[in-house]
Amino acid sequence: MIVAKYLSDAWTAVTPAVGNHLWQSTLFAVVAGLITLILRRNQARARYWIWLAASLKFLVPFSLLIGVGGYFGWLHASAATNSGMYIAMQEVSQPFGQSAVTVASQTSPAVISTSTSLLQLLPMLAAAVWLCGFLSVVLVWVVRWRRMSAAMREALPLREGREVKALRRLERVGGIRKHIEMFLSKASLEPGIFGIARPVLIWPKGISARLDDAHVEAIVAHEVGHVRRRDNLFAAIHMFVEAIFWFYPLVWFLGTRLVEEREVACDEEVLELGGTPQAYAEGILKICEFCVESPLACISGVTGADLKKRIVRIMTRGSALKLDFRRKFLLGAAIVAVIAAPVVAGLMYSPRRQAETPRPSFDVASIKRHVADNMEGIDFEARPGGTLHVVNNPIFNVITNAYGISDYKIIGLPDWVNSDRYDIEAKGAVTAGQKQIMLMLQSLLSERFAMKAHFETRDMPAYILTVAKGGPKMHFLGAEDCVPRDTTRLDVSNVSNVCGNNLRPRNGGWVANHISMPQAVALLANVLRRPVVDQTGIKGTFDVHMQWSDDLAPANGEGDTPPSISTALRETLGLELKSGRGPAKVLVIDHIERPSGN
Repeated sequence: MIVAKYLSDAWTAVTPAVGNHLWQSTLFAVVAGLITLILRRNQARARYWIWLAASLKFLVPFSLLIGVGGYFGWLHASAATNSGMYIAMQEVSQPFGQSAVTVASQTSPAVISTSTSLLQLLPMLAAAVWLCGFLSVVLVWVVRWRRMSAAMREALPLREGREVKALRRLERVGGIRKHIEMFLSKASLEPGIFGIARPVLIWPKGISARLDDAHVEAIVAHEVGHVRRRDNLFAAIHMFVEAIFWFYPLVWFLGTRLVEEREVACDEEVLELGGTPQAYAEGILKICEFCVESPLACISGVTGADLKKRIVRIMTRGSALKLDFRRKFLLGAAIVAVIAAPVVAGLMYSPRRQAETPRPSFDVASIKRHVADNMEGIDFEARPGGTLHVVNNPIFNVITNAYGISDYKIIGLPDWVNSDRYDIEAKGAVTAGQKQIMLMLQSLLSERFAMKAHFETRDMPAYILTVAKGGPKMHFLGAEDCVPRDTTRLDVSNVSNVCGNNLRPRNGGWVANHISMPQAVALLANVLRRPVVDQTGIKGTFDVHMQWSDDLAPANGEGDTPPSISTALRETLGLELKSGRGPAKVLVIDHIERPSGN
């Protein structure tokens, strides 16, 4: 059960984050595709780097760049002035945030236990499916790598010959200082580069007899281009992307585009080095005749991509244009904008900046462990004059009061905050009201309990409140139906027509006078211990007087047995609860420890 709950919470946090990241990466890839379309007549190397950037984007979420900007958030002048760009950035980059509510089921609370168990299984099933896919992709790469490694173990180093001479000459031309080792392999493989840190050139035994000097020169030049461009390294990085996001077709499309542009870029380099198109094209075709097997993905060979298109480009010399200054400037500006936009957004609206607003503190505070064995004398009171009086309270209760948040919205607390009980006496400014006292209590938690926490919005299991069939049944009240609240009176429980929120919930029942729908939703959320999303569209105020059983399921008994809360809402107010999901602002406890001594 604990594992299921942990996975459910992880699923709740991860799902919108993954959705946002995939959306951001997809948008980035679309922009990259448009840029490559503009540069279709230019050199392939430029298009290759653009597609590679789209692949790397899958490993770098925008939230990371926003966080970098947020770290230096003190540079911005005014959070209020610049928050517009930050909000716009959030809306565009995170469409799967916590603003939308998806009703997962039309199940009433009568069968909530069944639907909850199914929802708990969903994260486990999704994690298992992803893991199986991830391991399958990795296994395919491992098998191919082992096949290549086996061929390398049987290969013999080639120290001399026209192939080696061509390799050494092209190394000097390409500016490669470290010699590339050449191995002669008996396997039916095409010539290719194997390895990342120490790349070696595999040359199949017997292929040289079919190639003349011009063919050898062109093929070796192609492979040296792969080494100079570090293509094996970037291919391995994209393999990692494919393993993580195996379920997303776009990453496989990117892999195809990378291979195609990579090979075309090397073709262009061969021709730039003086290779004749006819000899180069003939060399590629002779290798295809020699090698009947498809090239392995873990090596950079010479026969990859669409051979027909490549041969046409080679023979027509493709008329690939180098990037002029205008295109270089626009491309550079686009790259800077993509990286700078989230960083600047973080700079201009930093959570750290907001957190710098100082909270008031108590002038004096005493914290003692409550040692009594009985539960009598429990008290929590913010008194006039800036005084806080707490007796026999767990710190969990102190936190809920300090931050004004329901207990089910607090995440990350250790067990002792519920078991250890404390007495707290604290005094602040005599003019401090209850709100200021709670802020001072937050400071006390930070100073004496070393508590660090932050708010965030998470998608959680929720109840969706709608109007039941037949319409609402409550009696709506006008301003003339109630009297203004006397703020000098502390007890208004005997006044039946006091305007505003006068909630009097009791165990298994609910009495409220002149309550609005937002107030009703807030109380239901506390009772049900789950967010409640209002989809009723009801305005105005009304009275509530209803009872329900403690169990969420319908009562099986007859007579005076109260109905379930869902039945009571439907019969008394004409409202209906459905199971779904919705956003909730939660308090995440990053760190807390037992208090220091007085």
